[in-house]
Amino acid sequence: MNESENKDDIGLIVRVLSGDKEAFAQIVRRYHNKVYQLCAGMLGPSHEAEDATQDIFVKTYQRLPTFRQESSFSTWLYRLSSNHCLDLLRFRRRHKTQSWEGLLAEKGEKIEQLLTSRSDEMAVLEARGLAFSLLSQIKPDYQLLLSLREIDGLSYQEIAQVLNISLDSVKAKLRRARQEMDEKFRHFLKTQNV
Repeated sequence: MNESENKDDIGLIVRVLSGDKEAFAQIVRRYHNKVYQLCAGMLGPSHEAEDATQDIFVKTYQRLPTFRQESSFSTWLYRLSSNHCLDLLRFRRRHKTQSWEGLLAEKGEKIEQLLTSRSDEMAVLEARGLAFSLLSQIKPDYQLLLSLREIDGLSYQEIAQVLNISLDSVKAKLRRARQEMDEKFRHFLKTQNV
């Protein structure tokens, strides 16, 4: 986000805090796709991601008076969004509906087909769904990091700002998240070859 966009955001925030509801609608239009992408990256493209996006904008409106301009508005919004999604993932994990073994039993054949077939549009869509299923099997914090980096395309520095952690911590956690995903894939490949 460049400085002029941040100034535009600050101007909109001032208008919202003065009671201008159209200014908040402009904020929603500006950031809706980015927030949805983050939610879909963490929760999977579903009604849950759509609901989470709406909930985040309600929270944004309610918490806008607490925005202190210590970082850009987009960073603040990403932090609010990621925390909301992490809460949902933690809730989902406590009420887990599918184990890793269940996922392998249900979708193992599809995963194997995707790994061995040519890439066409349907395979890409199916691969995305399976990637989200696999992503849901790792720690919520790792899901968030991989979503921010691989789906949203944030730089390491931007991730550090969003999560309020050091750059070295971002690199270390991303390395561990990728290792955990690799282990899941290796485990899958071993079970398919047995």
